Amino acid sequence: MDVREIIKRPVITEASTDLMSEKKYTFEVDTRANKTQVKDAVEEIFDVKVDKVNIMNYKGKFKRMGKHAGYTNKRRKAIVKLTADSKEIEFFEV
Repeated sequence: MDVREIIKRPVITEASTDLMSEKKYTFEVDTRANKTQVKDAVEEIFDVKVDKVNIMNYKGKFKRMGKHAGYTNKRRKAIVKLTADSKEIEFFEV
């Protein structure tokens, strides 16, 4: 699996922005990716050193549109903690 397929997008929320001060960054990742693959992908894409990776799985939610019913896609979120000597990841270019 290519590193650009593993990391889908950064998750930018109020809670994830607060975690950035602790050098923790949140990404939506491929549902088949494991912690080692996420670590290697972040290190390669952003040129940083990763200390720790935590992964959370989210089930799809049940949704209705009139008489049609189904589930949204399942998701997988990774919180990546960088080492103390690592540079920060810039999501917002000034």
